Formats: sequence, structure tokens, C-alpha cells
Amino acid sequence: MTTWAFIGSGNIGSTVARLAIDAGHGVVMSNSRGPETLTELVDQLGPQARAATAAEAALAGDVVVVTIPLKAYRDVPVAELAGKIVIDTMNYYPQRDGDVAELDDESTTTSELLQAHLPESRVVKAFNNIFFGHLAALGRPTGDPARSALAIAGDDAAAKQTVTSLLNSIGYDTVDLGALAQGWRTQRDTAAYGVMYAADPQDWSKGAKSVDTSTVAAAAASSKRYRDMPSAG
Repeated sequence: MTTWAFIGSGNIGSTVARLAIDAGHGVVMSNSRGPETLTELVDQLGPQARAATAAEAALAGDVVVVTIPLKAYRDVPVAELAGKIVIDTMNYYPQRDGDVAELDDESTTTSELLQAHLPESRVVKAFNNIFFGHLAALGRPTGDPARSALAIAGDDAAAKQTVTSLLNSIGYDTVDLGALAQGWRTQRDTAAYGVMYAADPQDWSKGAKSVDTSTVAAAAASSKRYRDMPSAG
């Protein structure tokens, strides 16, 4: 059993936690408001879940999922995550996060910002380009013809292999985009962001459709930088 820890317990965090529990893993949930605010969520997740502070969760996790608004990434514990695999689900939304110059000029990516904040951790980008409702619905056993794939990016090959194994355990194949810097290919408004998993691209609440590895890889390969898009998103 792997212990998944979560810094952030919103839609993506709680959805990944449920998938992990269903696969036989344990989870430790945290948020910025304190473990006492997570009682209802932990009760829903069941006996394999518990609540903690962010620092406690960071220490407890075999793998730690950072799933918070980008503007709060500097609040992520540093010392407690030294040597750990950290999965980054964050996206940059200027209207929420404020303007970040190095993301606006595309000289770096959200995951590289987190990696710089966590110099002794091994950051892997994942889960950022899929709607939580689709993520909850699309998991399938290995070999299922309707199995979907998720993209990852990272600089540490062993960390990516571990994340690939964990994604397999929760029902997903993996497309490795390469280095952490390639995580831009699944950021907001790109060809590989969200819409391909939607049964109705105009209304994501109307269900999910399976997306295989070749489709994810092709979408990521066709993604354009914001500066190369007809109009920036």
C-alpha cells in the first residue's frame, strides 16, 4: 500500500484520493484551513483516509500531490518534502493567481516554479488537464479497451516511473511528455487541456469519453505556446 498525501483537498485532490483508496492505497488529506475542516471529506473517504496539517501530510506521504491555487505555491512545505516525489496538478489562471511574469513570457512553467521552490524534491506534472468529473469516471483496469491515458512530465526518470505505476493502479495509462519543461503542453487553452476527455466539449458536465495514449500524445504534440496562438487565453 502506498500512502498518498494531499496538499490541497479540492475537486482534483479529493477525486484522486478516492481513486487511490479504491485501488487499496491510504491517503492523508490537508488544506490551508486546518485538519478540523476536513472531517466531512475524511468521513466520506472512509477508514483509509485521515486529515493532517500540510506539514504532517508532507512527512506522511510516500507520494505527495500538490493541488492548490498556483498563487499559494510558496506555502508548500519545503523541508518535509525533501527527497519525495511531488505530483503537481497546478494551472496558471492570471485572473485568480495574479500576473506571474515568467509564466506570461513562457520562460518557465508552473511545475518548474514548484521544483525551484522544492529543490530537493522530485516534481512530476500530472492531473492538471482533466476535469475532476471526467477523472472520476474514466478509470479502467489494465487491458480494458476503453482505458484512458493521462500525461506526465518530469526531470527524474525514477520518479516518473513511480508515478506511472501509481496511475496504472488507479486505472490510467500514461503518456510521458519528457522533461518538466514540457508540462506547458497540457496547460490551459492548449490542445491537450481538458476538452478531449469531454463527451460534450461545450458542456463538461455531460459525461466523459475515453482517450487513449495515442490521442493524448497527438494532442500534446499539437499544443501551441500562447505566443503562437491566434489569441492568448
